[in-house]
Amino acid sequence: MSWWTLLLLAWGLAAALQLGLWLWQRRTGSATVVDVGWAGSLAGMALLYAALGEGGLEHRVLVGITGGLAFGRLTWFLAKRVRDEEDPRYRELRRRWRERGDEQVRFFAFFQAQALAAVLLSLPLLAAAYNDHDGLEWLEWAGLAVWLAGATLEAVADRQLVAFRRDAANRGAVIDAGVWRFSRHPNYFGQWLTWCGYALIGLAAPWGWVGLLSPALMLYLILFVTGIPPLEERLLASRGDAYRSYQRRTSAFVPLPPR
Repeated sequence: MSWWTLLLLAWGLAAALQLGLWLWQRRTGSATVVDVGWAGSLAGMALLYAALGEGGLEHRVLVGITGGLAFGRLTWFLAKRVRDEEDPRYRELRRRWRERGDEQVRFFAFFQAQALAAVLLSLPLLAAAYNDHDGLEWLEWAGLAVWLAGATLEAVADRQLVAFRRDAANRGAVIDAGVWRFSRHPNYFGQWLTWCGYALIGLAAPWGWVGLLSPALMLYLILFVTGIPPLEERLLASRGDAYRSYQRRTSAFVPLPPR
């Protein structure tokens, strides 16, 4: 199967998944499931590329393992949040769009935009799945090391946050222990590191440079769009001075010693 055919197939499947989740959102009134669709699409793309790519077996196995594990874990982590109340980010979007009278049209476009974003972000995995070089190259080993560091940090940060929230004594408090002592968003930083790892893995393949779009796009989304800004706005509103103090002494993104 050609590079472009596989890419279009992945897009079609992601779009179909998000269509189904948009219909589910119409019935339940909660758009939180869009995040599950985004992560699930990427997990599926990694496995699809590994199965149908025309590169060497070792390269395709690397794509399937790293992408399948990371995005499979993230899908499961996000799916457990669906039964909770709608994510405040989407609740605010719903309020704004309902006032404009085009709530469901905009949500449909938003869900499909997530499908397209997943396709663009998957480019380094697709490139790696067409790498026909004999054996793994040094860039791929370097990418695997970066990916492993990022995936570990993200998993540890998520686990510590879940444990913190489960303790009733921490209700209304700010987590500032463990890896959260060094970064206000260590899970985002870990996730971004995994994208840097994918980019390095993809760079070893012909046309792999297109995969550099992925960490650049992810960094932009985290720092300026759907990641840190809306989350910190919500935390400031709910935690007040406690979170302002945390902001003053803790790096926003890159883990650094507290000030």
